[in-house]
Order: sequence, then structure tokens, then C-alpha cells
Amino acid sequence: MAQVEATTERIVAADAETVFDALADYSGTREKLLPEHFSEYEVREGGDGEGTLVHWKLQATSKRVRDCLLEVSEPTDGELVEKDRNSSMVTTWRVTPAGEGKSRVVVTTTWTGAGGIGGFFEKTFAPKGLGRIYDAMLVKLASEVEK
Repeated sequence: MAQVEATTERIVAADAETVFDALADYSGTREKLLPEHFSEYEVREGGDGEGTLVHWKLQATSKRVRDCLLEVSEPTDGELVEKDRNSSMVTTWRVTPAGEGKSRVVVTTTWTGAGGIGGFFEKTFAPKGLGRIYDAMLVKLASEVEK
């Protein structure tokens, strides 16, 4: 079984604190950022960054649906980590300044992939598909925070 990784990034025309606060707002802004691949969104504990427990279903393909129960932590400034209790999936959001009034948002998801030929296809195609999903989220994030 191999480690699979998908990374997407975007420059957003808003300061890092504003962008981070929007991402960490699971009880408000975050749900607005989710594209159609997400369903059954529910904040179960907390709702603002560290200590949040949030549930959703992620439909990566027509046949692949993940039931996610994510624990949120903030290990360092500008970083949100979502660890799925139901799988090996971990998503890390990093928000850093990128010049006057701009931020760089990098989202990286890793998980332990399947073995054999299925694992080969997962490692080859899943990062591209997940990248498209997170790119759609970053577009919505930008439109939410850019003024």
C-alpha cells in the first residue's frame, strides 16, 4: 500500500488572517465553500478551528463515496489539519502571506492507498480528481473573502 497525495494551491486577494478565519469557520463559511461533491455536512462539536468535529460525505467519483468524520487541529499558525476518524485521510490547509493584501492557500490531502493494480490507478487518478474538487473550493473561498 502506497501513500497517495493530492496538493492544490491558489493566491487569494485577501490577507492571511481573513482567509484562515474563513476556512476555520466550520459553523458558517466553510459549508458555503463546498462544491457538489460534498453532502450531509454537519458540525458535531465546536465549529471554529481547533477542537471542531465535522462530518460530511465526499463523492470523489460516481462510485467512490467517503464517509468522513474529521477532527480539526491547529498545530501551527496558519495551519488547519483535518484528520478523518474513518480512514487514513489527512487534509492540511496552510495559509501564508503572499504580498500586500494577498495570501497563498495550499491544501494537501494524504491517505494510504490500495495495493495492487487498484492502488496503481488510485495513485494515478485520485490526486487529479481531488485536486479539481479542492480547486473548486479555493475558487469559492476567493469569491467569499476577496473584496
